[in-house]
Amino acid sequence: MSIVCGIPLLECVYCLACARWAWKRCLHTAGHDSETWGLSTAEEFEPVPRLCRYILAVYEEDLRHPLWEPAGGYEINPDWLILKKTYEDTKGCAPPYILYLDHKHADIVLAIRGLNLAKESDYAVLLDNKLGQRKFDGGYVHNGLLKAAGWVLDAECDVLRELVEKYPNYTLTFTGHSLGSGVAALLTMVVVHNRDKLANIDRKRIRCYAIAPARCMSLNLAVRYADLINSVVLQDDFLPRTATPLEDIFKSLFCLPCLLCLRCMKDTCIPEEKMLRDPRRLYAPGRLYHIVERKPFRTGRFPPVVRTAVPVDGRFEHIVLSCNATSDHAIIWIEKEAQRALDLMLEKDKIMEIPAKQKMERQETLKREHSEEYKAALQRAVSLAVPHAYSPSQYGTFSDHEEGENSSRSSEGSSYGSSKTSKKKESWDEVIERLFEKDESGLMVLKKPNDGN
Repeated sequence: MSIVCGIPLLECVYCLACARWAWKRCLHTAGHDSETWGLSTAEEFEPVPRLCRYILAVYEEDLRHPLWEPAGGYEINPDWLILKKTYEDTKGCAPPYILYLDHKHADIVLAIRGLNLAKESDYAVLLDNKLGQRKFDGGYVHNGLLKAAGWVLDAECDVLRELVEKYPNYTLTFTGHSLGSGVAALLTMVVVHNRDKLANIDRKRIRCYAIAPARCMSLNLAVRYADLINSVVLQDDFLPRTATPLEDIFKSLFCLPCLLCLRCMKDTCIPEEKMLRDPRRLYAPGRLYHIVERKPFRTGRFPPVVRTAVPVDGRFEHIVLSCNATSDHAIIWIEKEAQRALDLMLEKDKIMEIPAKQKMERQETLKREHSEEYKAALQRAVSLAVPHAYSPSQYGTFSDHEEGENSSRSSEGSSYGSSKTSKKKESWDEVIERLFEKDESGLMVLKKPNDGN
């Protein structure tokens, strides 16, 4: 056509389309991802900078003589450190981690370090996955990260059970950065499904903070476990936004800008409805906390603002073309900006001089708001036809959801595999519809038994 008309029409259309795409991508900033989210409070965000320091402590060989401690130190009492596992201890099955008994905050913390570029075992964990390879609890998860999570639980099960029984009022917190964040998130799910191994610990005592999270679970699981798992993302961090399989990222590590740009173009051309309905597509887990501290077309860092939500659509779907996409993934920067954000929240509360009683009331209100937002996210997932998503019944159910969480699920030779599906039971609505009917005056009465019954 270009030759016949004498005008390169196809080439012009192609160039215009590319220019339009480039303009839209350049205008898309990290702030757009969370611009409709609510602001976080100091009470809910308080553990984040502290847990970042605990993760940084995993990198130290001797916590009594630290070499790389941040400003203010790690805030760790070496006498409260229960154990520290290195690569030699884990034999490459999981990243190094520490188990810390935090008496000051009534918390049992298992902190897992991030990817070590010099260790082949970390790459082996990332490469051990294919699209749709591993099912778990009605969704899909990263196979290698799930195996690592199962290994950690098997290794520390006895110690964790002893601590949980000895300190019944302490919370059990799993946290990690990058590679460790995926292990921590899936470890939380595995523990929920094997609470009998930890003295039937109450589900409300379990929580997780995934720092710079890897995409490790399908959308229905990411929303369903949002009451337990929290993900923290700093501004333009590339990893929570990268839908590319993790192994492709690290295979092309030295050409990462090219890979991200090409993947960005591909994801832009795929409708979001199609992405949401792919049950194998993995996402950043749980409730999201987004630290925003840069503005478009302006240089320098500004006072950070933390926004939070349990989004279903628009869940960090697009990569931000930014020179800070990789630096925002560093745990050192995340700890620094998280602490700055928390200090600003506390300073604001101090200026407002909120009484202690009102703070307690605000905490209760916050719990209710999170619960309502969590239920709304589940219902939103159902309305968007997300595979395997379900909406909680207004009256509760007789379903085996809680029952399934208390027992382990086995498959493919692993202690922690796909969930087995048991017989579906009736909900309250179905029971009421089966047993009752309305009379002429509109009142609910028992149905008359059928003949022969």
